[in-house]
Amino acid sequence: MKRAEKAARIVAILERLYPETPIPLDHLDAFTLLVAVVLSAQTTDKKVNQVTPALFERAPTPAALAKLDVDEVRGLIREVGLAPQKAKALVGLAKKLVDEHGGEVPRSFEALEALPGVGHKTASVVMAQAFGVPAFPVDTHIHRLAKRWGLSSAKNVEVTERDLKRTFDRALWNRLHLQIIFFGREHCPALRHDFDACPICSWAASGAARRAEAKAADGSPRASSKARRASSKAP
Repeated sequence: MKRAEKAARIVAILERLYPETPIPLDHLDAFTLLVAVVLSAQTTDKKVNQVTPALFERAPTPAALAKLDVDEVRGLIREVGLAPQKAKALVGLAKKLVDEHGGEVPRSFEALEALPGVGHKTASVVMAQAFGVPAFPVDTHIHRLAKRWGLSSAKNVEVTERDLKRTFDRALWNRLHLQIIFFGREHCPALRHDFDACPICSWAASGAARRAEAKAADGSPRASSKARRASSKAP
């Protein structure tokens, strides 16, 4: 199957499964979305949505957040991963928004990526979801699915993003990256994935992809432990 045909079929399946694409992170505006995305690194969206109400009540604007002590912010977000680093980054980006951007979230990748705690993926999410600018944020989940589906063989998310942008129409990017995230959570988990039961992997995944994941699973600590136990019991 040609790449264009595969892409079209994937889009059709995702459109059927996810006709609506709500933003997973609760927010009020571009600023609170930016804060939520920064908090989401190495943390589930569910956990972020649990801690942000108290944070947004205390600091709903860049000016309010810039005035808070880092220790107070850390206390408000203590349940998320990397809370100390994120607290420092949030106060720093709030101060930069106030000092350099008039208290507004900038509408450019360059300006966003210059903020503390904001990388390319975070900037892409904000540009896409807050401002409607075509972007294709690629996290580890989308990176994994793109590889499974034979859409990219890249070893890093930057190249995977480039491959996906070449594969799909620009008008689909903002919607599609959310659909792929939803699909991954519901149908295409990282561990113990049933390729044959998956609505996309069952026909899109190559034999090489299946073998590679099977080999990786066999080499996992858990699998190795089972193998050692079996060996110790052998006559």
